[in-house]
Amino acid sequence: MVGELEKEMSELDFLNFLKRTMNSNGIRHSKFINKPIKKVAVLGGSGSFAIQNAINSGADIYVTSDIKYHEFYKAENKLIIADIGHYESEQFTKNLLVDILTKKFPNFAIILSNKNTNPIYYL
Repeated sequence: MVGELEKEMSELDFLNFLKRTMNSNGIRHSKFINKPIKKVAVLGGSGSFAIQNAINSGADIYVTSDIKYHEFYKAENKLIIADIGHYESEQFTKNLLVDILTKKFPNFAIILSNKNTNPIYYL
């Protein structure tokens, strides 16, 4: 998915916003390209296979997870790759599913779990 921010942000401000919004304990990223962030590409889960798609879209930053060391080089100063963590990139999907299921099946009780199933812990 690719979208544009209403107002561009500095690279550091965007990463800090992303960290807060996605409840991430840390973000690994490629080097800054000294360009404001306006166009954002996002792919939840393991998104290394779509780095070139993000570049081709003209995105300033690509937000995903599970990026391996050498894959960060694929940014080639064309965009920033931001790895926010696999769980962190998918954690809000359950909220969307509950909304959809509640509308599609109004006679069923849909309960949203509050359980955190992230197997990764941060020091």
